[in-house]
Amino acid sequence: MNTLEEDLEAAGSAGADAAVRRARAWLTRAVEPGTVDLWRFVEDVGPVEAVRQLRSGAAPASIRSLAGPRAEQDETAADLRRAERCGARLVVPEDGEWPDLALHALTVAAAQEPLDRADQSDRTLALVPPIALWVRGPARLDEVTARSVGVVGSRAATAYGEHVAGELGHQLGERGWTVVSGGAFGIDGAAHRGALAAGAPTVAVLSCGVDRPYPAGNGALFHRIAETGLLVSEWPPGCAPLRHRFLVRNRLIAALTRGTVVVEAAARSGAQATAKRAQKLGRPVLVVPGPVTSAMSVGCHELLRDAESGATLVTSAAQVIEAVGSIGSDLAAPPERPASPRDGLSDLAVRVLDACPVRVGVGPERLAAIAGCDVLEVLRVLPALELADLVQWTGSGWRLAPAPKPTGAAP
Repeated sequence: MNTLEEDLEAAGSAGADAAVRRARAWLTRAVEPGTVDLWRFVEDVGPVEAVRQLRSGAAPASIRSLAGPRAEQDETAADLRRAERCGARLVVPEDGEWPDLALHALTVAAAQEPLDRADQSDRTLALVPPIALWVRGPARLDEVTARSVGVVGSRAATAYGEHVAGELGHQLGERGWTVVSGGAFGIDGAAHRGALAAGAPTVAVLSCGVDRPYPAGNGALFHRIAETGLLVSEWPPGCAPLRHRFLVRNRLIAALTRGTVVVEAAARSGAQATAKRAQKLGRPVLVVPGPVTSAMSVGCHELLRDAESGATLVTSAAQVIEAVGSIGSDLAAPPERPASPRDGLSDLAVRVLDACPVRVGVGPERLAAIAGCDVLEVLRVLPALELADLVQWTGSGWRLAPAPKPTGAAP
C-alpha cells in the first residue's frame, strides 16, 4: 500500500478517489468526531488539502490544536488493513451509499453553529456531520437507513422494557423497517434481537471500532448483526469505547433514522440525550410509557411532560410507523374493542333491556313503567331483543336471557 503522502500526491490524477478515501480515513483518527471547526475546514478546502495542511503545519493554529500530536502520526494503512480483515469498509460522503438525505439535517445544524469556538455547542452535544463512517456488514448504508427507526433505552432495563423493545424490534422488522440502536445491554440489545428474529436487518451504531464491539458480552449479537445488517462507527478499527464517545455517537442514531423511540430511560440517561438530539434535528420523538413506580421510566415520563420535546406517546409498532411513515399511507388501525350484543341498540331498546329483571319474568306493562315509555313501544322492541338472545319469555313474562356458558364449561 502507498504511503499517505503518495496517495495525497495522486489527488490530481486518476488516483483521486483513493486520495480522498485515504485522507478521510486519516481524519477519523486524527481528530475526534463532532468537532464543528474541523468539519468546516474540510468543507472549505476539501479532505485532501485539509490533511496536507495539518500534516505540514500550514493549517490555522485553531485547527492544528484539534489534532495535536496526532497530526504527526499515520495509521491509515493499518486501519484499512484491519477493516479489510474483519470485512469492514470506509464509507465517505463521495460514495454512492452515503446517506445524504438522512444526514442533511446535521449539515443544516452545523452551519448554524457560531464561528467563535467559545460560543459553539460542546463537542459531545454538537450536531455535526461525520467526516466518514467505518461500516461492517453486507447492507448498503443508504438503503438500510432509508426506512429506519431508532430504538433506545436503559442498559439496566426491566423485564417489561426488554419485552416491549423486543416486540417493537420484531414488529418493525416484519413491516420492512430497520431498527437502529447502540448495541448495548438492555433495551438496545432487545430491540436488535427482535429485528433479527423477524429476519430483518438491523444497525448498531458503535462508540468504538467495528472490529472490537462493546460490550464484549454482546459479541455473538454483533456477529449476527454484521451478517445481514450493519455495524457503524466514526472511529477506525481498534479504537476503544471511551466514555465521551458514547455521547458523541448518539447524534448519529438520531440523524440516521426517521424518528427515535425511547422505551425505558432513567432520570439521567443517554437515551434522553439521543431523544433531545432527534428533537433538535426535527425528527419525531416517541416515548413508551412505563409504570409510574419504576425508576427506569422516569426519563420517559419527563419527556412526555416536557412540552418543548414534542414527544408522542406510543404503545405499538403501528403507532411508531404512523408517526414516522408516509402521510396517509402508514396510519395505525384504531385499537380493537370487544363487541357487545348491546352495540347498535336504540335508546328505547336499551331502556327496555335495562328494565328487564334477572330472574322473574314481568309483563309489558311493568316494563313500560320502569322504562318510561308506552306499552306498544315495549311490544315493538321485545321481539328484536329476543332474537338477539338478550331477553327471554318465561311463560308469565319477560326477563334477561342468561349469559351463555363459556366453551368447554361443565354442564
